[in-house]
Amino acid sequence: MPLVQPLDPDHSPETEKLAEFFNETLGFCPNSVLTMQHRPAISEAFINLNKAVMVNEGRVTSALKRMIAWVSSNATGCRYCQAHAIRAAERYGAEQEQLDNIWVPHPPCFFRSGTCCP
Repeated sequence: MPLVQPLDPDHSPETEKLAEFFNETLGFCPNSVLTMQHRPAISEAFINLNKAVMVNEGRVTSALKRMIAWVSSNATGCRYCQAHAIRAAERYGAEQEQLDNIWVPHPPCFFRSGTCCP
């Protein structure tokens, strides 16, 4: 039993909005976020961090960001994070072949400029 109980997703309009955001991105609202909602400033800061990291303004796709999350969660051994990161990678367009071969070593992608990016 948790020390602090998560709020119900329909606890307040703010909590409903929070749950809606995570339902769109993860397919569910994590209990950790519903627990943070006891202090709305904490949950709002967490959402803003999540949005800042996951926004698609560069060349790193949403699927790749979720695959990186999956590899990171494997490195830390967090089964909870592994399950949700791989599901999110699938939701955001990762191909099954990419997921099946995620641990296959690839040669460096250096270009004439000597950098890894063209």
